[in-house]
Amino acid sequence: MTDTKTLSIAEIEDLAFRALVAAGTSAENARPLAVATAATEADGVSSHGLAYIPIYCEHVQCGKVDGQADPTLARPRPGVVTVDAATGFAHSAIELGFAELVPAAREQGVAALSIRNSYNCGVLGYHTHRLAQAGLVGLGFTNAPASIAPSGGSIPVVGTNPFSLAVPGAGGQPALLIDQSASTIARSEVMKHAREGKPIPIGWALDPDGNATNDPEVGLKGSMAPSGGYKGVGIALLTEVMAAALTGATLGIHASPFSGTAGGPPKTGQFFIAIDPSATSDDLFSTAIAGLVDAIRMQKGARLPGDGRGAKRLRAQADGVAVNIATLEKIEAIMN
Repeated sequence: MTDTKTLSIAEIEDLAFRALVAAGTSAENARPLAVATAATEADGVSSHGLAYIPIYCEHVQCGKVDGQADPTLARPRPGVVTVDAATGFAHSAIELGFAELVPAAREQGVAALSIRNSYNCGVLGYHTHRLAQAGLVGLGFTNAPASIAPSGGSIPVVGTNPFSLAVPGAGGQPALLIDQSASTIARSEVMKHAREGKPIPIGWALDPDGNATNDPEVGLKGSMAPSGGYKGVGIALLTEVMAAALTGATLGIHASPFSGTAGGPPKTGQFFIAIDPSATSDDLFSTAIAGLVDAIRMQKGARLPGDGRGAKRLRAQADGVAVNIATLEKIEAIMN
C-alpha cells in the first residue's frame, strides 16, 4: 500500500508555490499554478496535481519553460483577446487572459481567448470551471505533443488534445462539466503507471507497430489509443485546429514533449470561448439546463459529468487530501 500524508488544500497550495519559487519561478507565475494544483488535488485528479510539481520545477531549471516569463496581452478585435505566453506557464497566461475575456463576453455576448507559445495547462476543466463560476458557458481547447496516430496509421500526428465544456448552474457552480481528452485515457495516467511500475489496462495505449499493450513503457514509445477509434482522432484534429492553428501555436507534430528535459519549450496553445447565455437564449438557458440535468440525475445509476469532481472537492475541503509520501519527498528535496 502506498504511504500517504493528509494535507489541507491550503497546505498543498503553499507547498507547490514554495517549490516552484525555489526552482526559479517568479511569485507571479507560481501562484496561479499553485492554486490550480491544489484545486486539482481536491478534485481527485492526482495525476495532474502535486505529482507534476517536480516535473514543472525540472522544466524551469532546464529551460523547457521560462519561470520568469512575462506574458503579453493584446485586443485585436472587441471580442478577441490574445496572449503570448512567452514560453512561460500556461496558467499565468490564462490568468491574464481571463481578466479581459470575462468582461468582454459579458459586453459582447461571446468572446474568445487565444494563447500561443504556452506550456501544459494541467487540467483543462479547472479553467473552464472558472468561466462557469462567472456565469458564462466556457469552452476550452489545448493541444499537446503528438501521441495519437491517424486512423489506419501508426505514427502520431496529434496529441491527446483535451476539450472542456463548463455550463453555469445554481450557486455559482457548474451544472455540467465535461473535460475529456481525445485518447482513451490521459497520457499522464500512462506516465504515472510507468513511474509506479504498474501495467496499464489493454485499450489505453498502442506499441510502435499499432498493437495493444499493457506495458506503459512500450505504450509511451508508441501511441495513445484514441477514444472511440476514428471519432477520437476527429476530436484531436478539432482541438489541433482550435488550440494550435487558430492561435498560431506549435502543432503537436513539432512540439517538444511535456515530459523529460529534451527539446526546449513546447510552445503549444490554448483557446477559450466564453458565452453569456443571457445574450442568446432570452433567459431560457437556466430552465433548459435544469431540465437536462434532472433528466440525467433521475435515472438510477446515471452519472452527470462533473459531479464526481464536485463531490470530491467538498470532501477535500472538509477532510484534506491524501498525498503520496514519495511525491512530498521529491518536493521537499527541491526546496532544500
